[in-house]
Amino acid sequence: MSTHDDRPTDPGGYPGLYSQGGSGYSGGAHRLSEQDDSYGRYDDDDGFDSSSTTSVLSRPDSTDDTTPPVRPSYTWHGGLDLALLVLRLVIGGTFVAHSLQKLFGLWGGLGIDGFARYLGDFGFSQTTLLAWITGVGELAGGALVILGLFTPIGAAALLAVSANVIYLKWGAGYFGPPVGFEREALLAAGSFALLFTGAGRVSLDRPTPWGRRPVPLGLFMLLIAAGLCVVSLIVLR
Repeated sequence: MSTHDDRPTDPGGYPGLYSQGGSGYSGGAHRLSEQDDSYGRYDDDDGFDSSSTTSVLSRPDSTDDTTPPVRPSYTWHGGLDLALLVLRLVIGGTFVAHSLQKLFGLWGGLGIDGFARYLGDFGFSQTTLLAWITGVGELAGGALVILGLFTPIGAAALLAVSANVIYLKWGAGYFGPPVGFEREALLAAGSFALLFTGAGRVSLDRPTPWGRRPVPLGLFMLLIAAGLCVVSLIVLR
């Protein structure tokens, strides 16, 4: 004979939902624990956890314990992960291409010497060192964003580079002439967004703490990016 203590109290990762004495319906809870994967919760395996996303189950008013819980329509879905993947590929790929132009002169780029002279025209000192730092920063940051690995760190590096260019082009206006900073503004906005959204589930960051809760590390890296901008624009200029 089954007793009250034999009933499951933690069905499928939702603690406490069916643990209120005899008022809960243990049959439905047991089926839920067996069929978690079919409900596609966003925090299954290594995704976001339910404390930072909207992922709830509601119980119908019926007292029939054979009726499964009803899943609302406003929970997370795979479209978010697809959108973040596309954003990462576009933002990261653009910076990787720019870095190869700066470092190796590919696709009509200036190369490291030409880029160092370009920085000198804007009044920077230590131009060769700064050219290498900028090129390697774009390459490493873009690669990390594409892979979804340490995404807040990579996004912060890209944001710092974009913010510097916006500052240097500010006098020309958003559209110019001759060349405005609209492209850099879009890249900065995408990098800023990735700081706080994280890379999504289609990434190497998925099982990490900052992959599940990207905001704390995103805020910290935002401060780091601001510090890098200050150093490059004031100390080295």
